[in-house]
Amino acid sequence: MTLVSDLDLPSADLTAASEAGDDYHQMLAGLREQGWLASSPVAFLVLDREAGEFFLRARTAAFPGRELADLFGITSGPLREQIDANILNQQGERHRRLRALVGPAFTPRAADRWRPAMRGFLARLWDSLGGADSGGADSCDFVTALAKPYPSLTIAAVLGAPDEDAPRLHEWSSLVQKQFDITALASRVADMERAVTELTSYVEALLRQRRDEPGDDLVTALLSAENSGDRLSHAECVNLVLNVIAGGIDTTQAQLSQAMRLFAAHPHQWDRLREDPGLAARAVEEVLRVEPITPFTARICTEQTEHRGVTFPAGTIVAICAERANREQDRGEEFDITAERDGRLLTFGAGAHYCLGANLARAELEEALTFLAPRMPGLAPGGPAIMGGVEGIYGIDTLPLRWSSG
Repeated sequence: MTLVSDLDLPSADLTAASEAGDDYHQMLAGLREQGWLASSPVAFLVLDREAGEFFLRARTAAFPGRELADLFGITSGPLREQIDANILNQQGERHRRLRALVGPAFTPRAADRWRPAMRGFLARLWDSLGGADSGGADSCDFVTALAKPYPSLTIAAVLGAPDEDAPRLHEWSSLVQKQFDITALASRVADMERAVTELTSYVEALLRQRRDEPGDDLVTALLSAENSGDRLSHAECVNLVLNVIAGGIDTTQAQLSQAMRLFAAHPHQWDRLREDPGLAARAVEEVLRVEPITPFTARICTEQTEHRGVTFPAGTIVAICAERANREQDRGEEFDITAERDGRLLTFGAGAHYCLGANLARAELEEALTFLAPRMPGLAPGGPAIMGGVEGIYGIDTLPLRWSSG
């Protein structure tokens, strides 16, 4: 066996400002041509699907949230407490217990219950563009107009929170989610600490309200969740609701923005969706495959791990590349919503830590594309998009779009 540190590997710096859009894909394709592993300043990049699935499912690998926090000196305080309590950082029996208790609240059927609310929010946001159904608007910054407010309104509804709280939920989500962004960990800890403190107080108040006034919402479901006589503790409820807010807003905003950027660049694909709205589910899967907004999922080896003749010592951090793994199939570099795909995506991870919110995210994206396609004929870029970095959530800061009105 050869130590991974002894290998002569190609290297990449994922924090480089230029590594986004087409440059980012070309860079990863070039690395993959040289092998299934590459190095970066923080982790070894795993560029092959089979190897990626191995590490995501391995019992000897865990999410390195605590280790990343240690690396940046975050050893105490509200942010560290939230990182320690995050379900992503739970292992073994405790993790299995939490998943068993909350799983029923995150099924496809549970997500489908919120589709009417999603449609209502989309209609409201569309109308705010200026009566666009009657030809009143033909351009916008899509992020500001739709991608940013839509997921926060949806999460507010799912939690049983008022619509007017959606902007605050978005701000908190955006900051707390940066615990996975090494650039933010080096520069924005104070903002993240404030967001965790404020969001925790908000969740505590919401839990108190739902105990006194149960509703048809996720918070009430978590408060009443029970499995074989076991129930969630108060602290577990707080942290799970906080995780839903932190993980369910910024991510969907980013994925919907990436979807519309892809369709604006591939107008024939948009026309196919307009002609056949029944393709929406397949369109979502293709967007998730081609442009995953979690391009890399980190794992740390909790003990020495061997794969393909390579030894990864305990403490080694690997970053599984969903972007390359998802494209590892016939015509994998093409964006085609009608193509037959094998369905093996790593966008939401794999194994025990597969994303709890995947079904809700898919429902939000399907409803958005179904709503927007008939209303935005001739979709095209309205100017250059301003892309975010790829080391955390791969979002878009500004996405000018235009279409034919009337």
